Amino acid sequence: MKAALYLRVSTVDQTTLNQEIELKDYCKRNKIEIFKIYKDEGISGAKTKRPELDLMLQDMRTKEFDTLIVWRLDRLGRSTQHLLQLLEEFKNKDVKLIVTSMNIDTSTSQGIFFFTLIGALAQLEREMIRERILLGNQRRKRQGKKLGRQVGAKDKTKRSKQGYFERWQKEKKAKWHKEKKE
Repeated sequence: MKAALYLRVSTVDQTTLNQEIELKDYCKRNKIEIFKIYKDEGISGAKTKRPELDLMLQDMRTKEFDTLIVWRLDRLGRSTQHLLQLLEEFKNKDVKLIVTSMNIDTSTSQGIFFFTLIGALAQLEREMIRERILLGNQRRKRQGKKLGRQVGAKDKTKRSKQGYFERWQKEKKAKWHKEKKE
């Protein structure tokens, strides 16, 4: 058995290290050869296009490995539709999916059932977060409060939301790397 490990965290101030340790230990205990470790850092699970996920899927299509191992299902994706599409592609390429923290193995019918069920729960969680954010914004509007950058923010420069987020991500990542080196 030759396995790919897929790790993901949503923000740049998080680390994939705990996932990596857990998955490597799992492979060692089960005598599974690790083909490659794919890491998407600072990328939402709601996005279907992720650099390392895309690279991993390319390698899977060329049959570089026969098993994909993830720590939790929500690391792979938060959309039930996307998870089911991935599962179908894994099945078509004879790639087994193992989710270590949930004891899911898609080579069994029970594993496929739990994969589908947990995928739906991951999507529900994401939608509930989105609803809470929207409700909070609606409340702030009704209260006459301004949405967006708060009064008194030190940075007064105008910028697009995307540009601001990208700069914020780079600053956080640089700070994390600096702290890691110290």
